[in-house]
Amino acid sequence: MKKSKGFRSGTRALLRKKPRERGKLKTSKILQTFELGDKVVIKIDPAVHKGMPHRRYHGKVGVVQGRRGKAYIVTVTQGNVEKELIVRPEHLDIYAG
Repeated sequence: MKKSKGFRSGTRALLRKKPRERGKLKTSKILQTFELGDKVVIKIDPAVHKGMPHRRYHGKVGVVQGRRGKAYIVTVTQGNVEKELIVRPEHLDIYAG
């Protein structure tokens, strides 16, 4: 059988929650807001499929450029190229360092 090349292929360890993190998503996580120019970490929540960025951006730090509906436009550098991602707030955390 041919190997699947889906959007989440090879993410068994990457997109796995620890047992105490499982369950219903907190509303504060969904309702968190970011300002323009804020640095954010892309931390994919595997329970929410909408607005999920590609797994190659998991753990990357980006800058919020604006909003698009409920989602945020985040620019991330990948090598020498800047990429614009449209990510929902469930997959973002404020950068602390």
